[in-house]
Amino acid sequence: MIAKLSGLLDDFGPDWAVIDVAGVGYLVHCSAKTLASLGLRGEPVVLHTELQVSENDMRLIGFASGAEREWFRLLTGVQGVGSKMALAVLSALSVEEIQRACAGGDAAMVARAQGVGPKLAGRIVNELRDKAGALPSPAGTAVAAAPLGSASSDAVSALQNLGFKPNVATEAVARALDELGDGASLSELIRVGLKRAAG
Repeated sequence: MIAKLSGLLDDFGPDWAVIDVAGVGYLVHCSAKTLASLGLRGEPVVLHTELQVSENDMRLIGFASGAEREWFRLLTGVQGVGSKMALAVLSALSVEEIQRACAGGDAAMVARAQGVGPKLAGRIVNELRDKAGALPSPAGTAVAAAPLGSASSDAVSALQNLGFKPNVATEAVARALDELGDGASLSELIRVGLKRAAG
């Protein structure tokens, strides 16, 4: 299994890139967001990858982050969503947007992806709603890694003491931080975080 490629960007097209790894060119299919993050030809790149094998095809799918790859796996686990459809969703929405849409049951947001109709968008949201709530967002991961004694760490602890699950408390504080900015006080983070956790 090829899990990661580190090399030089050799060439790219509308939905693919060629990564030169020690003289071997790997053709990697990517979302528009991943392609946009790669930079210029000849520049060093790192891609997280997923190898897909079917009866008549082998393709390597590339992602800018491990979180994007995780969402690709979740999306392709939904009946009726193949790799092309999953990449279309990842092209239209960021990882944070997909997570928010699935956790909040917002099928219309998922339906913004090219080729995803309302019915399929509804199925994606329904099947991934519980999983979306369990995955930390990048902002939530940053809050979870905050040093003990910091305002965000103390705010998470306060919400947990009020009975919220750790992942819910962490995500709520992450959203409060996003809203209020890095200089937010502990009381502000608790107040806004409480609204987000309860909402």
